[in-house]
Amino acid sequence: MAAITTLSSSGAWSPVVHEVAPQDAIPDALILQTSTVAGTVEGDAVAVHCQYVDDATAGFVAEGAAIDEAAPSLSEAVVFTGKIAQLLRLSREQFIQPNASELLSNSVARAVTKAGDLAYLQQAKPTSPAVTPPAGLLNITGIVNGGAVADDLDVLVDTLATVASNGGLASHILISPTAWASLRKFKIGTDFNSTLLGTGATDAQKYLLDLPVIVSAAVPANTGLVIDKTAVVSAVGPVAVATSDQAYFNSDSVAVRCTWRFGANVVKPNRIAKFTVTAPTGA
Repeated sequence: MAAITTLSSSGAWSPVVHEVAPQDAIPDALILQTSTVAGTVEGDAVAVHCQYVDDATAGFVAEGAAIDEAAPSLSEAVVFTGKIAQLLRLSREQFIQPNASELLSNSVARAVTKAGDLAYLQQAKPTSPAVTPPAGLLNITGIVNGGAVADDLDVLVDTLATVASNGGLASHILISPTAWASLRKFKIGTDFNSTLLGTGATDAQKYLLDLPVIVSAAVPANTGLVIDKTAVVSAVGPVAVATSDQAYFNSDSVAVRCTWRFGANVVKPNRIAKFTVTAPTGA
């Protein structure tokens, strides 16, 4: 008797669409680490409306005096989303090889994470009336330009102060591999080999001015971002993986498809800052 497999049984016995929460499927995605996830969404025409309050001013009042009514601004940020997809075609023989499913799942997760990170940071702003895919953080109008960090961290210290003065509480520093490499070369002084970030026998921990640092190739070369994750609202859907032995029926092949819908918007652009890093002189 022939073995019964999911490839030969009817659809009811072999479900081919699997949805996994993005926190489980792609936990390292930048949008999950550096934004406030406000909801889930499906479809290009659907948006998530995220409410927030612009605080009204409070002040002193004399004992027994009437207190003026405050009028905080009730605002919202609209988060549109875009869908990232990948389609693989494999022969049936290849698909049923040992470990093929696990290896393909890992490959798809890496591809989706890479594409998602790049879009989250660098996606161009859509031309009106288009609203999707949404603009990446670096293309949002109004974020702070911190300037160039060179030889010491003074410019970055000032950038963090600017974000704090705007009411932000920086939660992360996102930085490119080249910018992080330059920072690790900064010396404690002229004619010293010791570095500010402690590279040497014991490598530098990924912290900078008490903030966790995420080094990502999705950040443009020699560039960094200071982020207050409460200033970035996002909507993410599940990572959906589907397989079909019908799409390429005439070639005895199996289709593997992965999709992920997500989007982000910035509530307070002046609580995010970008900066560049210049390699130290003589490095």
